[in-house]
Amino acid sequence: MNNFKNLRGTVDLLPEQLVKWQNVEKILVEQLSRASIKEIRTPILEMTELFIRGIGEGTDVVAKEMYTFLDRGERSCTLRPEGTASVARALIQSGISSKPPQKLWYMGPMFRYERPQAGRQRQFHQLGVEFIGYQSVRSDIEIITLAWDILAKLGIKELNLEINTLGDIDDRSNFQKSFLNWLEINKNFLDLDSQKRINKNPLRILDSKNVQTREILKEAPKLLDFLSEKSLERYSTLKKQLAMLKIPFVQNYNLVRGLDYYTHTAFEITSGSLGSQATVCGGGRYDGLIEQMGGPKIPAIGFAIGLERLILLAGQELEISRKTDIYIINQGLQAEPLALELSRKLRRYDLLVELDLTGASFSKQFKKANKLKSKSIIIVGDDEANKKEFVIKLFDKVNSESKEETISIKNESILEKWIQNNLL
Repeated sequence: MNNFKNLRGTVDLLPEQLVKWQNVEKILVEQLSRASIKEIRTPILEMTELFIRGIGEGTDVVAKEMYTFLDRGERSCTLRPEGTASVARALIQSGISSKPPQKLWYMGPMFRYERPQAGRQRQFHQLGVEFIGYQSVRSDIEIITLAWDILAKLGIKELNLEINTLGDIDDRSNFQKSFLNWLEINKNFLDLDSQKRINKNPLRILDSKNVQTREILKEAPKLLDFLSEKSLERYSTLKKQLAMLKIPFVQNYNLVRGLDYYTHTAFEITSGSLGSQATVCGGGRYDGLIEQMGGPKIPAIGFAIGLERLILLAGQELEISRKTDIYIINQGLQAEPLALELSRKLRRYDLLVELDLTGASFSKQFKKANKLKSKSIIIVGDDEANKKEFVIKLFDKVNSESKEETISIKNESILEKWIQNNLL
């Protein structure tokens, strides 16, 4: 016996678990399609430099968590830790300046070397939505509303929306000067991680989870006090519109995106059902990213949702798989090819058809059909095959009765009528 196991931080999704995943993914795709958002797919593997530029060299993701290696051409490659940088790269490469504004979504595996825990793995799955080329605050409102409605549609309880504004580049620059002065004075009172961030990524200190640091930060300068009139007006419009749409929110002035290309709106949606790992969705405006990556100056805003956490929280009804419509019981040299032909015909009607391939006795096949709680059963033996017909039984679960009919395999009109009346 071998000892092969999956790597720590990776998970096998078996058929019975995938039922919920597939149901969640189906709802996600439906909601995004209804909002006229189009899918984009990018490679899992990218040049390392893309993420250094797109996420930031001073971030924990780039410094500690990326899966990076040299390929045979001595090129540094990285398994993507997030999706936004790849989307930006794809758009720049395909000539983004000649394209109109776009609303895009992606979904797939991402990779980060971090401590595995409930709802967080080293290979995890993420849904991302990016609005590219949209500057108006209305796009901020639409993307927050979209994220909120998707989570509500999935039956996730105790949702909380936190918002903040980061102002424009000038606002942030003025704030950062004052904040850095304050940090230097209070450096010794900060936790070690925060002290290391002072010269690399000081705004991320505002998002520290250390209790002592959070208490000290209450005395720090506030970004809100450095916002221009125009930035304040934009933020005010955002809050008014969210209130009009009856989406409750709280303001979290320590909610930041620590890189220079982030501007204005930042938001997170959490769920009280998740305990300490409460964040389900995070997003914000990144008007400077595409330009920083070598493209034209184009505004953008997006969000990402971790699917593992989504699966933990989504309603229990999504764990229910679709029941088998028809189970085909068959036995005999002539019956088996006829049953195969019949299964192909029935699947054209969008029915869930299970063809028994075991060659077991009729009684054993009946037991399996009953175990699957099939809505109906078709029986094909050599006697039926010789007559080019089959017996179909429909079960009435309410009255514990069944009705039976014999149908010629060549008479498709009668078969179609039976299906329409009983299964569709």
